[in-house]
Amino acid sequence: MQRCDHCLMKNLAHRISFLAWFLLAPLAIAAAPKATPNFVLIYADDMGYADVGVYGAKGIQTPNLDRMAAEGMRFTSFCVAQAVCSASRAALLTGCYPNRIGIFGALGPASKIGIHSNELTLAEVLKGRGYATAIYGKWHLGHHPQFLPTRHGFDDYFGLPYSNDMWPNHPSAKPGTYPPLPLIEGEKITNANVSSEDQTHLTTWYTERSVQFIENNKDRPFFLYVPHNMPHVPLHVSDKFKGKSARGLYGDVIMEIDWSVGQILGALKRHGIDERTLVVFTSDNGPWLLYGDHAGSAGRLREGKATAFEGGVRVPALMRWPGKIPRGKVCDELAATLDILPTFAKLAGAMLPRDRILDGKDIWPLLSGQWGAKSPHEVYLYYWSQHLQAVRSGKWKLHFPHAYPRPAPPGGRAKPGKYANESIGLELFDLKRDPGEKVNVAAKHPGVVKRLQALAEHAREDLGDSEAKRKGKNVRPAGVVSSQ
Repeated sequence: MQRCDHCLMKNLAHRISFLAWFLLAPLAIAAAPKATPNFVLIYADDMGYADVGVYGAKGIQTPNLDRMAAEGMRFTSFCVAQAVCSASRAALLTGCYPNRIGIFGALGPASKIGIHSNELTLAEVLKGRGYATAIYGKWHLGHHPQFLPTRHGFDDYFGLPYSNDMWPNHPSAKPGTYPPLPLIEGEKITNANVSSEDQTHLTTWYTERSVQFIENNKDRPFFLYVPHNMPHVPLHVSDKFKGKSARGLYGDVIMEIDWSVGQILGALKRHGIDERTLVVFTSDNGPWLLYGDHAGSAGRLREGKATAFEGGVRVPALMRWPGKIPRGKVCDELAATLDILPTFAKLAGAMLPRDRILDGKDIWPLLSGQWGAKSPHEVYLYYWSQHLQAVRSGKWKLHFPHAYPRPAPPGGRAKPGKYANESIGLELFDLKRDPGEKVNVAAKHPGVVKRLQALAEHAREDLGDSEAKRKGKNVRPAGVVSSQ
């Protein structure tokens, strides 16, 4: 893949204007640390809420992730914007609900869309403040040249452009559905036909690149994004972790990801930059329960990936910054991947754009352990594609009538099961008492239902709702592949 000079020139004015803005931006708030920190963001794929030791994992040892919790903060109510690959990543990197920027579902090799050139990514925000930026892992925001990470603020890229199951070996796709799976470095395909053997090395390759990037940039601020392909199916693990867990292949994969975290933490310590680096670990959505023993666990939470229930949207989240984030703290307040961009921007001294709506909030008061700090989200929205399926305010979560998929039964041994279509009505849950969303209390709290319905109506006006045939007043288009 080669850069398109025409595409670059087309967006030059846009890039320069924002670059100047961020270079000149003052430190946002005095309460933020004065030193410019490094940022490491590690993103697992389809990892369940209960797949980490400190979250109750069974048969899986995660000493490095447990260490992050002991030396930093563990979130118990940390949510993604939608429980599916591309949509979740779009929200993470832009601070916007994915339907605000036109990214839905999981973009495949046949897709002609991707992240729009006018959207501002976290990498661009930080690059404008002089940061070195890199991504080693799964991108999944468009595989055409104009959508690649190097066009959206990343200096270096090595990884797969979309999910590792989007290849000819997909267990349930018809022959010819997927082309060979490419591995990309920068904008060049370095391996046009990734094999199963290659996939066993992905976690190691991403880790080695990450450690080298840290060494190369130890004397300047950097942003390192490590979106692992695992534990998305098909599961692959290196020889050194085969058979290591009591949870089978899935547990082995999680243990290798934990090893990767340990290698990155070790590199930070070795180069003396541990205390000026904020490390975040989380997942893009909950477990893909359809795959049975090759899927993770949501613990006591209901359902998993591809639903608006907590098992799909609530994920493990650990944040560590020695001397800045209190050790061993547990945060029960609602926070989200949407909040990563505005929080990092504040800590880096970057101002946020004023010409667009961002949905994320600054959660530094929570991270820093500020006394009495509360969730900055008055309302949190649970969309599936363009359909508003639930809304949350405080401890209350209101589901609107909708269908959802439930494995019946789940699969096993790398084969998916089959989904049965289930449905839920207008149901209210007290997530503080009932995080498993088992007891509908709508009849007991009609005032709460009415209040949340009003919040949902405002969301429909803003973002739309396909079920209500509402388009939304403040949505922006995705990018569409340029004709060459």
